[in-house]
Amino acid sequence: MCGFVGGTDSSWNYTAALASIEHRGPDDGRLHLDGPVRVGFRRLSIIDLDAAAMQPMFADDGGTWIVFNGEIYGFIALRTELEKLGHAFRTHSDTEVLLRAYLEWGENFIDHVDGMFSIALWDARDRKLRLYRDRPGIKPLYYFYDGQRLAFGSELKAIEAALDPKDLQVDETALYDFLGYRYVPAPKTLYRNCFKLPPAHFVVFDPDNGKLSDPAPFWTVPVPEQARTISIDEAAEELRGLINESVRDQMVSDVPLGFFLSGGVDSSTIVASASGLGADVSTFSIGFDSDEKSETPYAREVASLFGTQHHERMLSQSAAGDLLPNLKKWFDEPFADESAMPTYLVSRVAKENVTVVLTGDGGDEVFGGYRTYPRFQRYERLPSWPAVMDRLTHRLRKPFGRRSAVARMTRVLEFAFGEGPALWARIMHGMPQAAKADYRDRFAIPDDY
Repeated sequence: MCGFVGGTDSSWNYTAALASIEHRGPDDGRLHLDGPVRVGFRRLSIIDLDAAAMQPMFADDGGTWIVFNGEIYGFIALRTELEKLGHAFRTHSDTEVLLRAYLEWGENFIDHVDGMFSIALWDARDRKLRLYRDRPGIKPLYYFYDGQRLAFGSELKAIEAALDPKDLQVDETALYDFLGYRYVPAPKTLYRNCFKLPPAHFVVFDPDNGKLSDPAPFWTVPVPEQARTISIDEAAEELRGLINESVRDQMVSDVPLGFFLSGGVDSSTIVASASGLGADVSTFSIGFDSDEKSETPYAREVASLFGTQHHERMLSQSAAGDLLPNLKKWFDEPFADESAMPTYLVSRVAKENVTVVLTGDGGDEVFGGYRTYPRFQRYERLPSWPAVMDRLTHRLRKPFGRRSAVARMTRVLEFAFGEGPALWARIMHGMPQAAKADYRDRFAIPDDY
């Protein structure tokens, strides 16, 4: 996984910050505290296990450096292109490919790069720090900026550990957002002056004047001017090719690699692709002993179909409950997706055999695999009512218990006559606007928010 942290204030505690993300990189760690930008890195060795591939990685000038969390797909082809342009490589890592791509093309280097990444790049020639986040936002990148000082890191906890607590004040509007969405939407974080760098964006910081540029996009989703006319069979074949290309690129690893397998459309598609590519596939699944709707039979069926080396573990429900105290340590800010717990448990099982896994995340979003999508579509077709009705039904049920007939009836009405983002938030179990109103005074939320 790897992780980094850095900043511009010499008084910040970079040792504690780096220690706070040791779990991201148990294999090695390094601090570089010289120069206007201090930086630290924790390494999980995946590609090029040699110590020479450790970060921060320096350019030949001895001053320009890069830290990078992620993986660059097709980096070998990019390396070959750079070698033809005269670059001599010291390592076999994708990190050095990134660094030399920047040295060759400057800020345009990002146009040559495909992958999942968060990047911090200090250029000693123009004395500027550049931060980049990958196109779909797979890899996290947080930063703190108070108008003069900058801190950045792979996790919010690293910034928390570095800074003085008085510099981190809770953003009440972020808490208010959480009530509706069950997470804190980007670019906000739990704290004022702390932000998530949006996907496909970069920022530039000048330590000489303390100025940070506004986040700017380096890529947008390309939308054709008119739809292509192809058959279902042609579209399916093209899609299979894209999936196979993606899976092949992501299976480049110098350590053992496996696959999560739930038996659903997402992970099963990835396992099918890897198996078709001739890979030796190890799959991992977990189930719970008291779960009548366990996914393990489906995972077992897919594993049998593709002949994988299947690893299955049945756990007690208490195994998930025991993890609840760890949620704050994992997520740093409010986050209410309970799938985090089984994801952690299956990761722990997989770690006994492999270092890297492919998961299939995003498959349900692409192929409409969640039941919430048709549910939203069904309710969205119905007429909507004004927001004042939500406030009325909310007041009506307040004196009654959550499981009362009145409460159930009013919730059904709110679903039936809801629309847009408010309806989606309800389907995702977020708090409706009328209920959130009870918190406006408590959180001092501005009237126009």
